[in-house]
Amino acid sequence: MSRHPAIFVSHGSPMLALDDGPAHRFLAGLGTTLERPKAILVVSAHWESADPLVSAVARPRTIHDFGGFPRALLEMQYPAPGAPDLAARVAALVPGARIDPARGLDHGAWVPLKLAYPAADVPVTQVSVQSHLGPAHALAVGRALRPLRDEGVLIVGSGSLTHNLHEFRSPVQEQPPKSWVVAFADWMAERLDAGDIESLLDYRARAPFGPRNHPTEEHLLPLFTVLGAADAGERLAARHRSYTYGILAMDAWGTAEAA
Repeated sequence: MSRHPAIFVSHGSPMLALDDGPAHRFLAGLGTTLERPKAILVVSAHWESADPLVSAVARPRTIHDFGGFPRALLEMQYPAPGAPDLAARVAALVPGARIDPARGLDHGAWVPLKLAYPAADVPVTQVSVQSHLGPAHALAVGRALRPLRDEGVLIVGSGSLTHNLHEFRSPVQEQPPKSWVVAFADWMAERLDAGDIESLLDYRARAPFGPRNHPTEEHLLPLFTVLGAADAGERLAARHRSYTYGILAMDAWGTAEAA
């Protein structure tokens, strides 16, 4: 079995599962470009906890952690099997991690996976993020998870390259992105291309409009976990770049094996 990638995806609105668009099409084709994993570990922005938690549910439920969307989305299910053995392995690798015996799959996990692996036949589990501990902690978690890439596990960080929903003005997907969104996304791309971890960790001070694009950090932290899961000197490469609703950069970045 060859080494599996670590990849960060922007999951945007839950409507990504239904609405066509560049990011939808990218994710719908992603699974076909990767070697089939033994299991998938998702680091989702929508599961925050004080300490790292990992779900050990054998049959995780589909969590509809949103409201005001079409009935078709609210009824959507992703009945993938859980991965209790992987959960135990994650708990052993990540310092301070504990097992959660009940957590299902939130939309940060099941929306992109429903597109990438629609058959829902790959075991999947989630690990939580610790927003209060910041990017350096998320990076350290990724480094602890590195061995999983050699054990048949696909590591997916699911968040959003930009995420300021207070700036949401229109439900029209295809509209010009705001200049402050583009400036931030382009800076992130430059620093990721350069492998400049120091600047990335300090993005709130160094990136243009850093706090405006991320009033809170949970949606960018999965990117840092993916960065940590890359080997020393291994840079992430852009797998997809697009914008939706004028405010969400839907970029995906992954290790070289994610081509």
